[in-house]
Amino acid sequence: MLNPKAVELIKLYNVRSKHSNYQALPSCLTNVLSEGDLDIKSRSEWKRLEYILQEIKIDGKSIIDIGGNSGFFSFEFLDRGAKSVCLYEGNKEHADFAKRAAEYLSFKKLVIVNEYFDFDRPRELKFDICLLLNVLHHVGDDYGNQRLSIERARQTISDTVRKLVDLSDVMVFQLGFNWKGDPSLPLFEKGKKQEIIEFIEQAIVGSGWEIKSIGIYDKVKETYTTPNQQNLARFDELGEFLNRPIFVLESKKPSGRK
Repeated sequence: MLNPKAVELIKLYNVRSKHSNYQALPSCLTNVLSEGDLDIKSRSEWKRLEYILQEIKIDGKSIIDIGGNSGFFSFEFLDRGAKSVCLYEGNKEHADFAKRAAEYLSFKKLVIVNEYFDFDRPRELKFDICLLLNVLHHVGDDYGNQRLSIERARQTISDTVRKLVDLSDVMVFQLGFNWKGDPSLPLFEKGKKQEIIEFIEQAIVGSGWEIKSIGIYDKVKETYTTPNQQNLARFDELGEFLNRPIFVLESKKPSGRK
């Protein structure tokens, strides 16, 4: 029989909402919960995590996980030696799941903030790594000015990427093809990976960011590789998340860390 805390976690995870059931169960919770108890519709977290861990060192690093959902990446990073993680999540059930799980596991280095991150608010904090996966295309939807036009949304996404150079030394970034996740509102006219790559390349000019690496999922090798003529094609059978490039950006600005 499951203990009451495990039952609470199951209920919180399974609450229906726009972004519910997105993430796989982190390895630290597999002795507490069974995936059979959860209605998981994974967005290929393990594949994405594998690539991220190849590209950045997280041991002893401070991390901010913006839009961290139920906390898969936050828990996995702490399990792999991160010094601390601050998870921002606007959905109450997702944030509560992460909080209860952290309490159950005694993960005292995980701070959960149940808020949508305010990208316009100046902050004195500086992190080693920022994780910003599949958040910014929801501007004017889940967060921000609800009266934005799609053209203004594109500009806001670009501006946000630029200004985050002051938040962290490294940013792991992924962006959806469609505004608000709506296929009828494409942010990129042809829906191609190269369009996103060119958009980010243009956005960071003069910002202090440099692209360290770009990961493209290779359906033959079943792992992320560098962009090439074959893997830049769109493969609808892979699902939306594996079609989105993963960027690792490095700040070339002075750290400012005290």
